[in-house]
Amino acid sequence: MISKTRQLARSAKNSRMRNRYLAVSHFVDGKSRTEIAKYLKVARGSVNIWVHKYLNEGIDALNEGRHTGRPTKLSAKQLEQLSSFIKENSTLANGGRLQAKDIQSYITEHFSVEYEMSNIYLLLHHLNFSWINSLSMHPKQDESAQALFKKLLDGNEPSHSMEDTVR
Repeated sequence: MISKTRQLARSAKNSRMRNRYLAVSHFVDGKSRTEIAKYLKVARGSVNIWVHKYLNEGIDALNEGRHTGRPTKLSAKQLEQLSSFIKENSTLANGGRLQAKDIQSYITEHFSVEYEMSNIYLLLHHLNFSWINSLSMHPKQDESAQALFKKLLDGNEPSHSMEDTVR
């Protein structure tokens, strides 16, 4: 009969959780914590923590908590102001386009907070913005020139014969 922890280890998609379940499973089978650590190639201290949690709180104590990461350096009000700045400047009629360095400069100027470039992208993700975008309209776009271009014949229309094109 396969133990519950062994079944959980087999069904776990997360490798961290799989290791935790396997550690407890080996512990229940009578292996020492040092042997378990060597077998799973993890620190003995980690095995001690997992076994301790299992013994005191049960199998559910092995579940990972939410990984929150470092909190943002900006307040909720500042984040709202930054979000408004991004929305306003990315929809300008002259082809508004913001780059991460522009947002980084804005944050430094208005909030006196320094952000690394990679963290600007994380901040954009947090604010539900995508940093991969296209120009809404090219700044030098001329609609009358585009309309004229669309009217020009390119020689591939069915109304023209090859003889007309060769002349």
